[in-house]
Amino acid sequence: MNLYEKLVNREEKVSLIGLGYVGMPIAVSFAKKVDVIGFDVNQEKIDLYQSGVDPTKEVGNEVIKQTTVDFTSDEKRLREAKFHIVAVPTPVKEDRTPDLMPIESASRMLGRNLTKGSIVVFESTVFPGVTEEICVPILEKVSGLKCGVDFKVGYSPERINPGDKEHRLETIIKVVAGMDRDTLDIVAKVYELVVEAGVYKAESIKVAEAAKVIENAQRDINIAFMNELSIIFNKLEIDTKAVLEAAGTKWNFLRFSPGLVGGHCIGVDPYYLTYKAEQMGYYSQIILSGRKINDDMGKYVAESIVKKMIKANKQINGSKVAVFGVTFKENCPDVRNTKVVDVIKELEEYGVEVKVVDPLANKDDLWHEYRINPYDIHEIKDMDAVIFAVPHEEFKNIQLEDVKRMFRPARHMYVNAEVLNEIAVASEITTQVESKVLMDIKGIFNRTEAEDAGFLYWRL
Repeated sequence: MNLYEKLVNREEKVSLIGLGYVGMPIAVSFAKKVDVIGFDVNQEKIDLYQSGVDPTKEVGNEVIKQTTVDFTSDEKRLREAKFHIVAVPTPVKEDRTPDLMPIESASRMLGRNLTKGSIVVFESTVFPGVTEEICVPILEKVSGLKCGVDFKVGYSPERINPGDKEHRLETIIKVVAGMDRDTLDIVAKVYELVVEAGVYKAESIKVAEAAKVIENAQRDINIAFMNELSIIFNKLEIDTKAVLEAAGTKWNFLRFSPGLVGGHCIGVDPYYLTYKAEQMGYYSQIILSGRKINDDMGKYVAESIVKKMIKANKQINGSKVAVFGVTFKENCPDVRNTKVVDVIKELEEYGVEVKVVDPLANKDDLWHEYRINPYDIHEIKDMDAVIFAVPHEEFKNIQLEDVKRMFRPARHMYVNAEVLNEIAVASEITTQVESKVLMDIKGIFNRTEAEDAGFLYWRL
């Protein structure tokens, strides 16, 4: 009887190491078929799960209350499992080089509790070679066991899309890889228990690692192209969204849109690939160019806001701006590596007071990472500009009349018409009313309706 059969018969257990936005849904899915130990070093997170609370909002509180996952922060409990899935984050450092500390730490911790006959599958996004050249030596050194003899390794890159209720673990084809044919077969069968869409067997672990890292690099490059187009079209005073809708009528036009590209995948993964390429003596041209465009978009958006406010006769220093949405993407509480913060910081350098509204954002992470306390929407008033940065579904229920009430009462400025219009009517006085600046980064509102309602409107 092999390990797969023992798992199905509940004679052995699966462990899930790292219970974040990726790991927790995997643990919950597997728990429907096999016995699962859910491990995380964060005791506060474990306490929430054990009390039936889902801080990630990926599966919901009711599912967490009903799941049979055995949540724990005691690493020794991992000795009870034989099939280990490692799903810890792989961020980048400040110098934008890979930060492998989380995956190395997880490997050491697992090594201390690894038993003979185990299979270890890594899901974290890495550059080709990390699993076999970095993680395996750590596992061997700490455990005293020999890879290929006492334990086996595999790789299956995560493809979960946080905040997406359609593309889930069960509905996305799962790429799997193993160090040998037997391992690959077992890993594939184990994942087939929960992945309804089926699995794709990669020919090697390095191929699977490379496949994952280019998925997000490709998306990053395409969005960078859209962002560059947006910059060009804004200079030409052409609406980018209208252009994309027209171009999108062709069958083979790729439907990407401009935006702030952050998060722990698209905003990070390209640096893993270019880092490895540089180690091999090749310096990326396209990948890093795209990443630079996307990294600079926060500054571009902030500068565009300031220009619109000046055009609307606003005094920048001391002005008040509301930012709706601060997570790295819509309908998700994750604030890691969010580029909305780049916009906020840039505005604050101009002396702008920024108030953030985001009912979905994880408040603890928001304060811990950025020292930001969000406001309730009802507290937003007397604003000089309003920015919709993230298109959460609940923001789409906000009407333009609701937005109008968020602004400070209009101030009237009397200007000599002769000076303003260069017409010889010296006695005539014209009245200018400050415009309401609405920055709709992802295009939640209808542009024509917003402009007809009197807003000075802008979007990427």
